[in-house]
Amino acid sequence: MEEFMQNRELSWLKFNQRVLEEASDESVPPLERFKFISIFTSNLDEFFMVRVGSLFDLMKSKKEFIDKKSGMTAKEQLDAIYKTMPYYYEMRDKIYKDVIKELDKYNMHNKNMKSLNDEELSYVKSFYLSKIEPLISAQIVDAAHPLPFLENKKLYIVTEMWDAEGNIAHGLVAISDIFERYLSLPGDEFNYIRVEKVIEHYVPTMFLGYTIKEQSLVAVTRNFDFETNTEIEEEIADYKDFMKKVIKKRTRQEVLRLEISNTKSKSITDFLKAELSITDEMILVTKSPINMKYVYGLEDIIPSSVIKKVSYEDFTPFKKYSLERGSIIKRIEEKDLLLSYPYDDIDTFLDLIKEAAESDKTISIKITIYRLAKHSKLVEYLKKACDNGIEVTALMELKARFDEENNINYSEELFKAGCNIMYGFEEYKTHSKLCLITYKDDRENIKYITQIGTGNYNENTSKIYTDFSLMTSNEEIGLDANDFFRNMSLAKLNGKYLHLLQSPSTLKARLLKEMDKEIAKGKDGYIRCKMNSLTDYEFLEKFAEASQNSANVDLIIRGICCIVPNVTGYTDNVHVSSIVGRFLEHSRVYQFGRGSDMRIYISSADLMTRNTEKRVEIACPVYDEEARARLVSYLDTQLKDNIKRRILVNSGDYIKPEVQGEALIAQDYFMHKANEKREKFYEELERAESDEAPKENFFTKIKKIFTK
Repeated sequence: MEEFMQNRELSWLKFNQRVLEEASDESVPPLERFKFISIFTSNLDEFFMVRVGSLFDLMKSKKEFIDKKSGMTAKEQLDAIYKTMPYYYEMRDKIYKDVIKELDKYNMHNKNMKSLNDEELSYVKSFYLSKIEPLISAQIVDAAHPLPFLENKKLYIVTEMWDAEGNIAHGLVAISDIFERYLSLPGDEFNYIRVEKVIEHYVPTMFLGYTIKEQSLVAVTRNFDFETNTEIEEEIADYKDFMKKVIKKRTRQEVLRLEISNTKSKSITDFLKAELSITDEMILVTKSPINMKYVYGLEDIIPSSVIKKVSYEDFTPFKKYSLERGSIIKRIEEKDLLLSYPYDDIDTFLDLIKEAAESDKTISIKITIYRLAKHSKLVEYLKKACDNGIEVTALMELKARFDEENNINYSEELFKAGCNIMYGFEEYKTHSKLCLITYKDDRENIKYITQIGTGNYNENTSKIYTDFSLMTSNEEIGLDANDFFRNMSLAKLNGKYLHLLQSPSTLKARLLKEMDKEIAKGKDGYIRCKMNSLTDYEFLEKFAEASQNSANVDLIIRGICCIVPNVTGYTDNVHVSSIVGRFLEHSRVYQFGRGSDMRIYISSADLMTRNTEKRVEIACPVYDEEARARLVSYLDTQLKDNIKRRILVNSGDYIKPEVQGEALIAQDYFMHKANEKREKFYEELERAESDEAPKENFFTKIKKIFTK
């Protein structure tokens, strides 16, 4: 246990609380606040399925596990997690109630059966009888009919009731995932009702001959955390088929949480407690919807006139370079290109792939794939490249959590198109974001365009995640990338490169060495890192060492942060900020030193042990002066944010910075700058086109007038 470190699970809960606080911010449009509640909820779902699940596994192991950072056992961590849950649920319920009231002001009403008018009631009844009742599944639960397996996060209605003889029985109604999550009601206003409210109303009609005493809407959360490499004892012949089996098995893990909507019926909870083998602290009551995924669907059916009032103002990413305006490859040959999502458009990168796919100069396209959009342009362009006789290699990661099925489908689609597919490693996820285009120039010389990113090749998330994407024609970086793909095809993880850093081989050691250089400078040393999470023990110690040697350390960490700043004698010079806002902060940037001595990298890796030791990650130094300056300016601006930024203090809590001078929201500033660049770009474009237009003489102008 270290005085300047904290437990990762409890740190994560503080981060998720920060997400919920964004939902309570009245300056955020109400529908966006609603989305933050939904994000908080889905975050918590995954936290239970994965992190709480892993702690349960550790608790059951023969050897007692003690967290090196906090000194807590697995059981102590679980106890601490469950102890905080009522507070977070009550906080969410209060904010949910406030947001629903706020949306009411815009005639967006979340109704229940009692509040429906005659027209709405008639519509709901007709819908239920025609669309829901034929598909509803209800059953008695008694000695002869045991409780069936309750699926993870699926909604059920559990009843306690009497039969005609006065015997107590229980009923179970499964709310199928095929049902819409809500019904849009008729009328001039935008009214809706959640489908579970409708089904709850009709439960008595499903158990004729019984008198219902109580009923509750419930859902269980199951343990989804298990290591795929422990599932088998012999070599996996077909890794893809194995992952298909893994996905199926996920539905049958142990219960970690039982959520009950609105009321906690003692008789029903006692019944479920016994049936599911759970304890009291695992039962959580919510006045908010258990499943909140429907929230994002609302904006698709809300009138546009209302959407503008309850949502963020529209923002369109800036796209300076496109195929319509000339070759992107030639632009990158002249100068490195750094894109900053979502302020810059990912279409620039996609246009690069499209140009390469259509060029007879292209020899090959090689790319790592972790997560893709459901309808991916990238996949279409890679298939087009195959059709044009270009060698395409895709290193697909099938273990991208909760995206496995999507990746399996895409791997099959690309394979059928003629792509060379590699499936990565059993024990190491391939999380790197690397693309290499190899082509011949006009003189038949071999050339490379290398793209290195901090985020996925996903057209959808690039609009809501902040990430960097560097495209360079640097030959040595291209050779490094070529060696990387060759090493991956040979299952060689210990490759060494001139410029690229790769985990699990060189990335960690090199970054620690860069930190040592700054530590040696004493008070002139400077380290600044932006990442999603920080948990790696060696980096935690190294940041503390830097502080103890008077070097300044600025950390911008969105999520888990296991270092505690401002602990006297340990981390006095460590400063930690976190930004939660409209976009999900996702980029990883590592800066060492300032000015001409500065070394700066972008990477797919957080400083977490899983990334530095258990995944295949890439970090790339940025050499282009304009790109380096842009990264530094970006980080400077984030540290000036005095509205959305929070400062981590040594109690483990996040506090607001003092607002000195003008209010600044970094993400708003970057959007404003993107809009300014767009306006300036089109003004210059119009001016250039005007200058190129042929000068008209007097007779030409007269001719135009009479020929109109």
